Amino acid sequence: MVELKHRMARKKLIRAAAIKTLPNVFEWPREMKGHWNARCFRNDNPIIMELACGEGFYTNALAAKYPQKNLIGVDFNAERIWRGARAALEQNLSNVVYVKILIEFIYEFFAPQEVSEIWLTFPDPYPKRRHAKHRLTSPHFLQSYKKIMKPGGIIHLKTDDPGLYEYTLRSLEKEKYGIEVTTDDLYARDINDDLLLIKTKFERKFLNMGKAIKYIRFRNQG
Repeated sequence: MVELKHRMARKKLIRAAAIKTLPNVFEWPREMKGHWNARCFRNDNPIIMELACGEGFYTNALAAKYPQKNLIGVDFNAERIWRGARAALEQNLSNVVYVKILIEFIYEFFAPQEVSEIWLTFPDPYPKRRHAKHRLTSPHFLQSYKKIMKPGGIIHLKTDDPGLYEYTLRSLEKEKYGIEVTTDDLYARDINDDLLLIKTKFERKFLNMGKAIKYIRFRNQG
């Protein structure tokens, strides 16, 4: 058991070092603030961001589906970023990059109105009340998103957690976001948005367990 833990720790260190060699990964890139389109993607296409992107399945799926848009997967776990970035390279996805930062400081790396859309796919719900400030739909985070999003920019939340779903609805009212779509059982209704047909590993797992998927689409009202 000890040897297994040592091997896993070594693998994580190796991948943490390996992401520095990947052309589609940025670590703490403050110099890119306000220049993502010009210096990274070299176009004026809209930037779509997935926060806490994990291994990047959803980020890469969106990039493949929408080559005319720029995708950025954001996470702090180097091993997960390594997996997502490697998969993007293997799929020849030139419109996706990964950024290793702490999400609570996202406004230090992206300029006002630089991001058009944000996806929050099954973020940690942090169910204990004392950890509420860590939820990606807490007031602090919602205020941070306004600092980088275009007026009218869209944010999506998908979660299996009823507590996070209800908490998010309350937070959105306080922070004056425009709520456009809410459902506490996404797949019990007719889905006319093919974006919602992309399912992460966690989503498939939760559906197989019989859990209902909750979804909220809300808009930055400037």
